Amino acid sequence: MPSLLALAIAALISAIITWTSRPLLQRYALARPNARSSHRIPTPQGAGIAVIAATLVVASAWAVWASVAIPPALVIATIVIALVGFADDVVSLPVLVRLVLQAACVGAVVVIAPETARIVPALPLALERGLILLAGVWFVNLVNFMDGLDLMTVAEVVPMTAALLLLGWLGDLSWPAVLIATALFGAMLGFAPFNKPVAKVFLGDVGSLPIGLLLGWCLLELAWYGQPAAALLLPAYYLADSTITLFRRIARREQFWSAHRSHFYQRATNNGFTVPRVIGETFTLNLVLAALAILTVRAGSVIVTLLALLAGAIATAFVLHRFSRSQAS
Repeated sequence: MPSLLALAIAALISAIITWTSRPLLQRYALARPNARSSHRIPTPQGAGIAVIAATLVVASAWAVWASVAIPPALVIATIVIALVGFADDVVSLPVLVRLVLQAACVGAVVVIAPETARIVPALPLALERGLILLAGVWFVNLVNFMDGLDLMTVAEVVPMTAALLLLGWLGDLSWPAVLIATALFGAMLGFAPFNKPVAKVFLGDVGSLPIGLLLGWCLLELAWYGQPAAALLLPAYYLADSTITLFRRIARREQFWSAHRSHFYQRATNNGFTVPRVIGETFTLNLVLAALAILTVRAGSVIVTLLALLAGAIATAFVLHRFSRSQAS
C-alpha cells in the first residue's frame, strides 16, 4: 500500500538524517543538564530537523504522486516555526518574540481555511477562528512543554498518527491530513531508536514546535470532518497534563512561561517511576485514547461518544493520579 511505503521511506530518511547530523548537533546544539532537566549528561538537541524534513519531503512527494493538495501555507508555516525553534535552541529567544512568531504561523494556517470549515456553526466565524488560533498556539506550546523525557513525544505522536492513518483508510479523514499524519508517523519511528533511554539526541524546539503545528492541523481537519470528540480524545493526556500544570503554576503565582519540572510525567520520575515505566504507561494510555477516538468515529452514536469521552477522562485522570503519587506510599 502507498501509505505503508510512505511510512517506511519517512522512517528511513529520518533515521539517516538523525544519524548523520548527530556530530554536528553535538558540537553546536548541546543541551546541558540543569535543575529543571530530566537528563543527566550533555546531549545534542535538534534532531527535529530530521523528523520535519522527512515528514515534509515524503508528504509533499506523495501529494504530487496522488494529486492531493497539501496547503502551501501549512508547509511554509511549518518551516518558519521550525526555524523559530532552531533559533530558540541556539540563542534562546524572548518569550514575546516566540509567541508572536508562533501565532503568525498558526494564524497563517487558520486563515486559509474555507468558510465552510466549521466546528460550531452557531458561533460567529470570526469568533470560532479566533478561538482556534488561541487553541493552536497553546497546542504548539504544550507539545513543546511535554517534550521533556526520553521517548515522551514518540509515545504521544505514534499512537495519534497511527489512529489518524487508520481513520484515513476508513474514509473518515481528509487525505491531506492522512498524508501528513502518515509521514510524521514514519519520521517519528525513524527517530525513536536515537531517543530511547538514555537518549543519544533530543528533538529540540526545532522539532517539537512544528510537530505541534502539524498535529494540531491534523486534529483540526478531523474536527472539521465532523469528529470533534475524536480530535479531543487523541491528545487528551497532553492536554490534561499541560493545562492542569499551567493553571496550578498560575495559581501559585509562578513564572508559568519559564522552564520547570511540574508536569505530571516529570513528577512521576521524582516519585520513583523509572523513565521506561513513565513512557510505557503514557504510551498505553495513548493507545486507549486512540481506540476510544476511533470508536466514536465508527459508532456514529451520541451515547457512545459521550461514554467514550467519559472513559477517556477517567483513564487520563487515573494516570495523572498515579504519576502524582510517590511509589513509596
